[in-house]
Amino acid sequence: MTIKKLQKQLFGTNGVRGVVGKEITPGLALRIGEALGTMRPGSIAVGRDTRTSGPALADALKAGLLATGCEVIDCGILPTPALQYIVKEHYEGGAMITASHNPPEYNGVKIIEPDGTEMGDEETLRLEGLLSDQSVLTKPWDQVGKEMAAPHLIDEYVHAITSQFAGKPGKGMTVVVDPGSGPACQTTPAILQALGCRVLTINGIMDGTFPGRLPEPSPDGLKGLAALVLASNAAFGIAHDGDADRAVFIDENGSFVEENQEFALIAQHICRNAKGTIVTPVSTSQMVEMVAVAAGCTVQYTPVGSIYVARTMRELIANGKQVVFGGEGNGGLIFPKHQFCRDGGMTAATMVELLAMTGQRLSTLVGQLPQRHMIKEKILTAHGSLLIEQLNKKYALESIDKTDGLKIKRHNSWALIRASGTEPLIRIMVDADDSISGSALFQEIKKSATEILGNAH
Repeated sequence: MTIKKLQKQLFGTNGVRGVVGKEITPGLALRIGEALGTMRPGSIAVGRDTRTSGPALADALKAGLLATGCEVIDCGILPTPALQYIVKEHYEGGAMITASHNPPEYNGVKIIEPDGTEMGDEETLRLEGLLSDQSVLTKPWDQVGKEMAAPHLIDEYVHAITSQFAGKPGKGMTVVVDPGSGPACQTTPAILQALGCRVLTINGIMDGTFPGRLPEPSPDGLKGLAALVLASNAAFGIAHDGDADRAVFIDENGSFVEENQEFALIAQHICRNAKGTIVTPVSTSQMVEMVAVAAGCTVQYTPVGSIYVARTMRELIANGKQVVFGGEGNGGLIFPKHQFCRDGGMTAATMVELLAMTGQRLSTLVGQLPQRHMIKEKILTAHGSLLIEQLNKKYALESIDKTDGLKIKRHNSWALIRASGTEPLIRIMVDADDSISGSALFQEIKKSATEILGNAH
C-alpha cells in the first residue's frame, strides 16, 4: 500500500507558500478562507507563526471563514503541531499562517483536517477548484460567523506532551533551546522545564524579523547555540524551524547531529520499547531501516512529504498494523501515540527521555549508529519528467522503486532522482556505506543526467 502523490497547482507538499506581496497576499488569504469555509463549515481554529506579515494574512483568512458562516477560534501565535493538536481535540478544521523554514519575506497557509493532519492531495485539489471557479458560499448578514480568542489552548498542547513522560527524566540535565525567535519560544522551554531540565535559551524572544538567525536551523546558523551548549556544559542543544514542527540537535561537544542520525537514534529508542512499523519517505537514509530491523521493526516507504507519511501511518493502523513511529530525515518526526504530524516539542521531550534512560552522552550514541555517506545536489532544468523517464529506461534492469521519482538500489546503496513540484529543478540524492562507493554512484547518475539533459535542448 502506497499513497499516491497528486499534482496540485497552488499548494505544494506543505501548503501554499511564497513571498509576501507577490505570491502571498491578503486577497489570496481571504479567498483561501472563503474556500475552506465552504468545504468545512463549522468551527475552524486559526494560528500563526511570528512572521511580521502574519496578522494581516490571518485577519484576511479569518474574514473569509467568517463570511461563509464559520465560527473562528483565533489561537494566536503557536507552533504548527500545537494548532494541529488543538484541532484534533476540538474543531472541524484549522488553518496555520506560516512559511515554516523559509526566509522572513515568505509566508503561507497550511490547511489542517479534523484529525489534525494536513489536508491531503485530493481534498486540496477540491479547495484549489473552489479558489479558481469562485463558487464559494458566503452568507447573508444574519448568518455570518463569530470569532473568539483562545490563546490559552496552547497550554493543552504542552500538557499533552509532558503527561506522556513519567516523573522528571530531565532532572540534573541542562538543555539549551534555540526556538529561532519563532512560536516555540512559548512551548519547548516550558515542556523541558516540566520534565525537570534546567533550560537556557538563545533567540528565545518572538520576533518576525528573525534577528538571531534565519528560520531554517542550519549548522551554520546554529553556531551561537553550539557555543552556549559548550559554555554551559549542557547535555544537548535543540533548535526549531519557523513553525516548530521540526527539531534538530547539537551534541554536548557543540557538533551538529545530522537529521537522519537524529531520526535513527530516536527510532532505535522507540523500537526498544515497541515492535511494529516505521513509516518514512524514500529519501530517508538507509541508516533508519538498519537500526529498525536490528531492533525487530520493519519500515514502510512513502512519497516525500510529511503528509504522505502521516496518512500512510493512519491507513496502516486502520488495516490492523502496529505502527510505532514515523518521520522524515529533516528533523520532522511523528509520534503516533501523541498525534499524526511532525512535532518538534515532542521530539525535544523524547531526546531528554532517551538520554536519561541510556545514561550516555549524545555524541556517544550518535557514534554507535551505522555509518552512512549521503550526497545531495540540485540541477536546474525544466525537463525533470523527461529525465526521470529516460533514466528509468537506462536502469530498467536494476532494482528500481518508483514511489516518488526514481530510486535506484544497488547493493547497500541507493540513488534517488526527483523532480521538484514547485521549481524547475531536479534533486539527486545518494546514500551509501562509504564515501568512495557513494561518490562513484553519484558521479555515474549525474553523468547520465547531464547527457540526457544535453540531448533534450
